[in-house]
Amino acid sequence: MKRRDFLTLAAGFSAACALGRGAAAAPSRKPNILIFLADDLGWHDVGYHGSEIRTPNIDGLAAQGVRFERAYSFPVCSPTRSGLMTGRSPMRLGVCYTVIRPWSDYGVPVAERFMPQAFHDAGYQTAITGKWHLGHAYKKFLPRSRGFDHAYGHLNGAIDYFTHEREGGLDWNRNGQSVREEGYSTFLLGDEAARFIRQRDRTRPFFVYVPFNSPHAPLQAPPEYIEKYSSIAEPRRRSFAAMVDAMDTTIGRVLGTLEEEGIAGNTLVLFFSDNGGPTGSGATNTPLRAGKGTTFEGGIRVPTVIRWPGQLKPGTVSNQVMSMMDYFPTLAAAAGLTPGNTLPLDGKNLWPSITAGKAEPREDICFCVESAGVVRLGVHRREWKLVREVPRSGTPTNYLFRIDEDPNETTNLAEKNPKLVAELAERLENWRALHPAGGVREGPMPQGWKAPKLWVEAAREG
Repeated sequence: MKRRDFLTLAAGFSAACALGRGAAAAPSRKPNILIFLADDLGWHDVGYHGSEIRTPNIDGLAAQGVRFERAYSFPVCSPTRSGLMTGRSPMRLGVCYTVIRPWSDYGVPVAERFMPQAFHDAGYQTAITGKWHLGHAYKKFLPRSRGFDHAYGHLNGAIDYFTHEREGGLDWNRNGQSVREEGYSTFLLGDEAARFIRQRDRTRPFFVYVPFNSPHAPLQAPPEYIEKYSSIAEPRRRSFAAMVDAMDTTIGRVLGTLEEEGIAGNTLVLFFSDNGGPTGSGATNTPLRAGKGTTFEGGIRVPTVIRWPGQLKPGTVSNQVMSMMDYFPTLAAAAGLTPGNTLPLDGKNLWPSITAGKAEPREDICFCVESAGVVRLGVHRREWKLVREVPRSGTPTNYLFRIDEDPNETTNLAEKNPKLVAELAERLENWRALHPAGGVREGPMPQGWKAPKLWVEAAREG
């Protein structure tokens, strides 16, 4: 199939979309689930937010589904991915302050039940084609030990897009065996997802997770995509735009496969980013404040869309506050299954609110990241938000915002509301107490450490 914009296929299911204009129809069978996760995509880096980057397929999803304007991830990627997969707070999981580095032996604890395990137990075929970043040192942490029937892609972040290496070692595998393949990683991941869908068992629904490494650094794109953005003078922004465009093209190819297979109408598609965009690497989060690695809105508020023709009203814009921890219980509810977790979920089932077109109040949602010796915290409490920066030594800095009235965080109200600041700061400290002693924290590469030649084969038993 040639690469093409999914917008040209929209007419193929316009009748199904039209059903969403009224009350949601009851699904006659379990829906397929398809999750696209962008890596480091900025708030302003999609066409429907006014970007100069061409994202017709992502824009098409927004036009055909529900676009969420207050959806949150964590400031960096491993925490977001852990919360997505478990429905639980990354703080509990020990994957909150930073990402799982190549030299780390840590992984999401095996006592945690992952979303694909719940779908697998409900009869779904499950596959991941993309970036894992939830533990690689032991086989028990790898995707096929966490509920995925089929696993393709890479274990670490920041791989080379063409050689598929990290720190000089090959980080590209299919079902636990390293494979050397030519091609741009974004395209290869889309090809694998499309292949899995075409070759699926048609008697069973599928759960396919496509976590791209794009547009995360290194800033690499095929020359023809870079040429499309030759009008952008700044080289990092030009490469970043090309990478987003290539990812959007790949999303269109996978969505086109749904159309070709006649299953677009019974496939729920979720698209979002794992954190805000890194402004130093070409991303833009305008008009939000700051970016990746912070708990300001530019670091955690991300473009998010859910499409399910016939079940969700096309072109809806929602201000429901939700986080990546909510997707597990919400998607499970949409599919008519129970998560089956023995540990309590921190995420909330928002499917009733989404289908009703309402935004319900939320309990506190906490965020954090650690960088350059500073712990950066954030908590949303209804109309309020506290951003708190705690250095290893010295006095913490507090920023308090009426986030419903001041989404761009321009007016710090901390001095006028000391009691509320103290309450929210205490809330954050109580939340931090959940962190297990062995969880990952910021730190340098150990002296003498070397990457394995083959990453997946280096995973140990135990």
